[in-house]
Amino acid sequence: MPSVRRKLLIAVSGGLAVAVALGGVVACSSGNASTTESKAGDATSARTVSIGKNAGKTATETALTVAPQAAIRAELPKAILDSGKLVIGVGALPSGFPPLAYVGDDQKTLTGSEPDLGRLIAAVFGLSADVQNASWQNMFVRIDSGLFNVGLSNITDTEERKEKYDFASYRQDNLGFEVLKSADWNFAGDYQLLSGKTIAVGSGTNQEKLLLEWNTKLKAAGKTGIDVKYFNDANSQLLALQSGRIDGAFAPNPGNQYQIAQSVSGPRPLRSAGTFSGAGASLQGLIAATTKKDNGLAKALADAINYLIANGQYSKLLQAYSLTSEAVTKSELNPPGLPKSNS
Repeated sequence: MPSVRRKLLIAVSGGLAVAVALGGVVACSSGNASTTESKAGDATSARTVSIGKNAGKTATETALTVAPQAAIRAELPKAILDSGKLVIGVGALPSGFPPLAYVGDDQKTLTGSEPDLGRLIAAVFGLSADVQNASWQNMFVRIDSGLFNVGLSNITDTEERKEKYDFASYRQDNLGFEVLKSADWNFAGDYQLLSGKTIAVGSGTNQEKLLLEWNTKLKAAGKTGIDVKYFNDANSQLLALQSGRIDGAFAPNPGNQYQIAQSVSGPRPLRSAGTFSGAGASLQGLIAATTKKDNGLAKALADAINYLIANGQYSKLLQAYSLTSEAVTKSELNPPGLPKSNS
């Protein structure tokens, strides 16, 4: 998707905003579709956020009430306060990645654990949530330009990314290998077992970085490398896996577990061949809310997430999406991330 700024045509109906970019489509879904306020524009009134709204069988719909926190709100940059909204970027185009972020069964609402966490954070701030969808690459362009206040899109905290972004962690980062149930191999934490395998991975992702580093190590040791494959969307990758054109897919574990559950009754069921920390063998990786470096928002995000953890809304969010195994006990501001070198 081009990185140029486009004029947006906004249509509002029943509290849902849909934006269509002139010269290209950018799917946008307002947080108002899943959030109600006691009094519109009142920063002191409690918000009720509908977790899992339009998520179908992927989540258990749950209504969570959040009271705005004046002390945390006071930490926000003035420009965001004046706007009355938190603009949340999600990189789920073109086809989404359930259960984290995808278009719901009403064919318009952006749902999933990431958009819903954004709506809960906005409620802590006493702001409206404006959740906007983009491609993975364009999401970062929009964070850089200030069009998105924060990215919530399964973004791994890495030392390299810290040069441009600030982080507030909110979930463990676990990656996994998805294979056919009939496959005769497992990862077992040893990259040497990937020698000669054809593995799919998403371009520009943390898992791609790890896979390419393992490939380099294999070749340096005189072994057969990894045949790395890229697909435009999750459906194409799934078809390649089920048809045997690839040996496995290396992707975020939540998405893998979703696809595995969906495949149980199908003709070509899938299974997990093992997981790996997104920060490498020596450090538990973390997924983090991501903002432009030094824009003044990261501490408020961490404090808002910690409020949600302390008051139970966080655990109920993860429970609704069957993600409790990836819970963290606290949000950290710029914690140690994936090293620039994983050796």
